Amino acid sequence: MSSLEWAECQLAEIELLTSMFPTQEELEITDQLALAELREYVEGSAGSPPPSRPQFLIKLKLDTASMDMRDVVLSCAYPSEYPSVLPEITVRCSDLSRAQQTQLRGDLNSYLLENCQGEVCVLSAVDWVKDNLQLFINKSLSAAPTSKKETVSSHSEEVFSRLWIYSHHIYNKTKRKNILEWSKELGLSGFSMPGKPGIVCVEGPQSACEEFWSRVKVLTWKKIMIRHREDIPLDHQGEDSRTVENIDSLRKFTGFEEAMFDPHGNRDNISTESPKFHFSKNDRLLDKLCAIKDYMCHFCKCNLIFSPPKTEMDIIIKKKKKKFGKVFVDFI
Repeated sequence: MSSLEWAECQLAEIELLTSMFPTQEELEITDQLALAELREYVEGSAGSPPPSRPQFLIKLKLDTASMDMRDVVLSCAYPSEYPSVLPEITVRCSDLSRAQQTQLRGDLNSYLLENCQGEVCVLSAVDWVKDNLQLFINKSLSAAPTSKKETVSSHSEEVFSRLWIYSHHIYNKTKRKNILEWSKELGLSGFSMPGKPGIVCVEGPQSACEEFWSRVKVLTWKKIMIRHREDIPLDHQGEDSRTVENIDSLRKFTGFEEAMFDPHGNRDNISTESPKFHFSKNDRLLDKLCAIKDYMCHFCKCNLIFSPPKTEMDIIIKKKKKKFGKVFVDFI
């Protein structure tokens, strides 16, 4: 199929979905500009394919065996080559654990790959979720802890993790929004640095980090990988508060932010948009900075220079390509 044929299929499916889910409470187009650009391209007003494709949410209220109404949200994003490749679909339901949502998404993708490859398939995905949601809710209920002893045991095995994720590039605003929202939803701290290459660091409970990675990696990327990871078993003593204290004491970052740098400014100026990441005095700053140095030098082809004073540490990354100027990150 050609780019125009892909675009025509995408626009036709969105118009069908709009007729089936006519209200904002049922179908929410989260990127109206992308939809307008897609329409212009299909109608011939634009000579080249749009740089991004529409993103939208389908909000369902489904009956379950308990006769309760469940709120389910399908987050959908079209790759440029859709329907030749599968869309990016994430399913959210508060009654499912993170593990169950991950399994549901995997099973849904397997179904679409087997039955809908090369065809528009969002409605097929909606029907599949309607037919299979109850099965996953039942599994989630049966997997719930049955005793305090089991709960304590699961806490005692908790591990603190930190993932350093490298992507060939991060530009898409929906992906950037997802990274911010998912990190906050999962209680992770760290940062995301859009651009080429893109870098994401997340830290927190291992289960939350794995869930974050499972969501991110299924999106459409030219290249994405975990470049480095740290896993630290927690010294748990039987109290939930103790676990939380251990996790927080191991964090290098407070909250999660998108690190926005100005790559096109004057080469003699340091961007004032750089966020400050706060570290406690007892943290191994030098080790962390060395990890960032390896990251930048290997993937960004930068010369990284830093010297650690007693109270603060400055990193200046000098890009080899002059047009990028300087990027400044301030660690306190």
